[in-house]
Amino acid sequence: MYKKFIFISLAIILCFVSGCTNKNSSNKEIVKDNKLNIITTNFPPYDFVRQIGQDKVNVKMLLKPGEESHSYEPTPKDIKDIQNSDLFIYIGGENESWINDILNSMGDNKPDTLKLLETVPTVEEEIVEGMEDEHEEEHNHTEHNHTIDEHIWTSPKNAIIIVEEITKILKIKNSENTNFYDENANNYIKELNNLDLKFKEVVENGKRNTILFGDRFPFRYFADEYGLNYYAAFSGCSTETEASPKTVGFLIDKVKEENLPIVFTIEFSNGKIANSISEATGAKKVLLNSGHNITKEQFESGVTYLSLMKENVEILKEALN
Repeated sequence: MYKKFIFISLAIILCFVSGCTNKNSSNKEIVKDNKLNIITTNFPPYDFVRQIGQDKVNVKMLLKPGEESHSYEPTPKDIKDIQNSDLFIYIGGENESWINDILNSMGDNKPDTLKLLETVPTVEEEIVEGMEDEHEEEHNHTEHNHTIDEHIWTSPKNAIIIVEEITKILKIKNSENTNFYDENANNYIKELNNLDLKFKEVVENGKRNTILFGDRFPFRYFADEYGLNYYAAFSGCSTETEASPKTVGFLIDKVKEENLPIVFTIEFSNGKIANSISEATGAKKVLLNSGHNITKEQFESGVTYLSLMKENVEILKEALN
């Protein structure tokens, strides 16, 4: 409730400071070289936009490189940039619940938006065997509102759909560059299809089809796409960082039972749970990158969604053999 109040207050203040009654004049202040100004909340859509738009767009990611999405809070400048953008792309999950309040506060001056959870078929987060359930008490006493898993981009097939949707909007907003956007998108989709084929090949040729995370599990769409079984300490959007001895013990037993060579952790994790499992079983701790954000060093070196996923191909191959 406190965060909600802060977000609304910031938005109201910005309306007066930036003169939100005249959105067009505000837009002119940030348009450079007649390029579209696009804001995204996290890394995957940011990278998709720059692959399609290249030098025809100005794209900014709100989540700073190295920042964990679960702890992100928008600054007044972030809110102003959203309002002044030609297109605001966001995921739309529970982790971004602040966005609705901000957009509603802008009234008729809010930008055009693309909510990615509305572009692909979604699934609810699930609690698999052995996983910590932070809503367990709610299950026992009240009817719990199920949470949509927001990590849709982990499936290359979903990434293709998202790229197609972004391309449609860019062509509408900047029709003079239609052929440019189409060519870039088609080339990029070919690479995404090749990535999908590589993952399929790895899974089909693997000796096992189970992966295990001593961490949160943001790979539900990925696992569903390739028919992988999984175990994890927490669901993808869990705010928990400490697992119970029961959960850790269950995961240790599963590694031993199925002779799993790797226990996974994810980006920006402290790795403590995976370390405990690794020490108890001899399984190697390895990072499988969900791509929700990258480090400052990765950002500066030009890391992309594709480069991260290609690394995941080789890592998965080792885990399934």
